[in-house]
Amino acid sequence: MTKSPLFETSTINGMNLANRFVRSATWEGMATQDGRVTPKLTDTMVSLATGGVGLIVSGHAYVSEIGQASPWQLGIYDDSLIDGLKSMTDAVHAAGGRIVAQLAHAGHFALEKAIGRPPVVASNFEGLAQTPRSELSVADIQDLKNVYVAAARRARTAGFDGIQLHSAHGYLFSQFLSPWFNRRTDDYGGTIDNRVRIHVETIRAIRKAVGNDWPLLVKLNCQDFAEDGLNVADSIAAAGQMVAAGLDAIELSGGLLTGGKLSPSRPNINKEEKEAYFKDAGRAFKKELDVPLILVGGIRSPDVAERLLDAGTADYFSMSRPLIREPGLINRWRSGDRTRARCLSDNLCFRPGMTGKGIYCVTEERENK
Repeated sequence: MTKSPLFETSTINGMNLANRFVRSATWEGMATQDGRVTPKLTDTMVSLATGGVGLIVSGHAYVSEIGQASPWQLGIYDDSLIDGLKSMTDAVHAAGGRIVAQLAHAGHFALEKAIGRPPVVASNFEGLAQTPRSELSVADIQDLKNVYVAAARRARTAGFDGIQLHSAHGYLFSQFLSPWFNRRTDDYGGTIDNRVRIHVETIRAIRKAVGNDWPLLVKLNCQDFAEDGLNVADSIAAAGQMVAAGLDAIELSGGLLTGGKLSPSRPNINKEEKEAYFKDAGRAFKKELDVPLILVGGIRSPDVAERLLDAGTADYFSMSRPLIREPGLINRWRSGDRTRARCLSDNLCFRPGMTGKGIYCVTEERENK
């Protein structure tokens, strides 16, 4: 066993974690068509727990039927889903793991053929999309907050160790923060104080519903890496207001689903200097905010994570693609084999998910033939 601060225990609002590694949420493509847990999805979560991951963030679970982003996506929009979710959390806990539910609404990026209506958006304007979008009214926003509160209650009933609000990559909460997406002129648009209002009000409402003794995290863009998009200064200001409202930890990401070199899942992370591509933003966040910071984005080596932890750049390190190929990666590093993750960052793992097979490492499959 290797001795490393990465494998020291820690706590986030009463949630005890065995190490500093987090499985970042992704779309697994393993739920049923209406978002229910399947044995395959449960087995995937259990493999992460037995593989040594300190904290698992579930695949992005849609809080409303009109917020679905992808086929075979996990749902948390109805009470009838609770039993399946509880069977999954029970299995993770039996394997010694911790798991939080990521609550998500795709907004502009909702899958139209699945939701059967135009997607809802923070703002509807010329140039947003070729097909129609439906701008949320103030009354709709109040309803949306209630939807998140109901999903949070379901998550607690289902045995999750906490929740994470998805406010990154251009999904609906991210759209409210982004001045490119959010062109409203009411109390939910304009200044960053207004653009973060939906987050603050939702966090307060969730806290009122589930109490203060349950971890509440957010996945947040440090910036959009797009013209007129969210910048680091506004993101830090928004995060500060969320922390004051009751937020316990931040997972820092960046970029939009529209792709490009600065997308959330960047290709060709094949050397240490390409790893941790949001680390500069992480440093800025830690300078201004006294809250646990989870850094995602190209983490491939324990040496890189150790240096960032020692420098105070981040408190936890989150990965998705490496754990698709190697669910036991954390145990491998802990055992003393500190060679970098085998993930090639080619993003081929998501292709089989679109055919109903669920995501897996296509490259490894080819190499083993």
